[in-house]
This record gives sequence, C-alpha cells and structure tokens, in this order.
Amino acid sequence: MGLAISTAWNSLKSNSGDKIIREIKKLGFEEVELNFNLTSLMIKDIFYLSESSYIKIVSVHNFCPIPKGLSRLRVLPDYYSISSPDEDERKLAIHFTKRSIDTAYKFRAKAVVLHCGRSKGVDPTKKLIDLYRKGLKGSPYYRRLKEKMLTHRESIHKTFFKNTLHSLEILNKYAQKRDIILGIENRFYFFEIPSFEEIGIILKKFYGSKIFYWHDTGHAQLQENLGLTKHIDFLSSYSEYMCGIHIHDIKNADDHKAPLQGEIDFNILYPYIKQETLKIMEVHMSSKEKDIIDAKVYLKTILNGKL
Repeated sequence: MGLAISTAWNSLKSNSGDKIIREIKKLGFEEVELNFNLTSLMIKDIFYLSESSYIKIVSVHNFCPIPKGLSRLRVLPDYYSISSPDEDERKLAIHFTKRSIDTAYKFRAKAVVLHCGRSKGVDPTKKLIDLYRKGLKGSPYYRRLKEKMLTHRESIHKTFFKNTLHSLEILNKYAQKRDIILGIENRFYFFEIPSFEEIGIILKKFYGSKIFYWHDTGHAQLQENLGLTKHIDFLSSYSEYMCGIHIHDIKNADDHKAPLQGEIDFNILYPYIKQETLKIMEVHMSSKEKDIIDAKVYLKTILNGKL
C-alpha cells in the first residue's frame, strides 16, 4: 500500500465531496481515507470519482457517513458510544458503525477505523495536559493528579469495557460478512477505550477475526509525553496485529500536525510497518499544502520499500 491522506485535512472546507477529493489529488495522493464528518451526499460524490478510478479509497473512519440529523461540526467518532451503559445509545452506535462497514464495502476499502467508547466520568487528561504545557510534569501536584487518574479509571472502567467487548462481538460478525477489517485505534484521552492493556485484551479475545490494531502516532506520543505509556511500547507490543496507522505529528500536546512540524522521530516506525499496512497521513485543516507535500517526501524517504 502507498501513502494515503485522510479527508480530515479538508473535509470542512467544502460541502462537495468532488471538490474535497480533487484538492487532495492536486497534492499528489492517489489513495484516501474517508473521515467522520462526511454526509451521504458527499460520499455519493466521492463514489463517482472512485468508480472512475480517479481516486482509491483504502479506509473509512467511523462514522461514515455521519448519522442522520447530526451537524458536521458536532459529530464525533463516538458521538454514539459502543461502550455506553445506555442500551439505546449503544444500539445506535452499532447501527451506524455497520453503516460505516457498508461504506467501506461499497468503496472496496480494506478497513474501518473504530473509536471504542469511553469510561464515563470527568476525564482529567486536559488538566494533565495543561500542567504539561506549563512545564509542571515533574511537580508533586502533577504526580498526584496522574495517580488519582489511574486509580479512578481502574475503579469505573469494567462495565464500560464489557459493553465495548459485547459490541465488538456483534460488529466483528458483521465485518466478517463484508470482509472488512476493523482497526481498533489507540486513544488520546485517558478515560477513552481502549487503554494500552485493553488493546491486548481485545486482540487476544478476537484473535483470528476481523479485529486488528490501528496505531495513531500522535495519540501514542501524547501518552509518552504525559508519562503514561511509551510510544514505542504500542508498536513493539501490537505491531504484529497492526492493520493500519494514522501518521501525524504533535507539538506541545497539539497533534494532527504534518510530520516535520512537531517532535516525533518517525524513523521509529520503520521496523514495525509492513508494505501492506495501511498508511494514512491524518493531518488537520491547519496544515499547509507545502507542509503536507514536504511530509509526504520525508515519509517516502524514511519508509523506503514499505510504500
């Protein structure tokens, strides 16, 4: 597989799927991931371009298209959560995830990227990030807050994680029928599912199925920056099960920057990426065209032979 880019970069610039794809194509990309704030009409536009071989869709980020009635600015990948204790919400999350699997099947894409919900409660990650930005990572208050965060998550996560596993059982069966891979993404906020350990539990439970690991470089680096889990540990522990990767940089806890615009040494990826791994540059709207082009050249250089 080559290097793809997510429509996360420019999807909010236009209501036209055609325009979004043509803007991406001008940057030299032949492969694209569809992100989570595209409407059904935008998907229809993009499908015509895909069918004419103008562009290749390699992956889809849940939910795609957005659930009916939700604003493109408000929608999130776990607006409806597969970990929710509210059975109605969880059923909606499963329903709309199945639609994303259908989208991937329609485009002959390989995978759907999943967020697996969260443990309810006030997530202190933002407070930890604020202290990190102020240079207080080594302070006693930072250490106490981190320990309290770890203890609190452990005390509340079991029911939510159980719901996630139950939802994944249903979604895995549906994905098997469509022959679509489900990529379980490592997360940004600490109360989100899965944690580092929960990734291993999911992969063990669903070994040999359609469920694999999806690595996100910015999220993993944030976990290391905050003193939670080292970036390299995600790769060394789960690369055997890794189907895809979101590649973006992070600077001072701000992620989704183009590579070379932050602090990550992307050379660490080389031993863990295979040629068939889906490689998606997932940068946001703030990234300039030149930054993306420079990042593309850089990644092709360091991942030589694996693109």
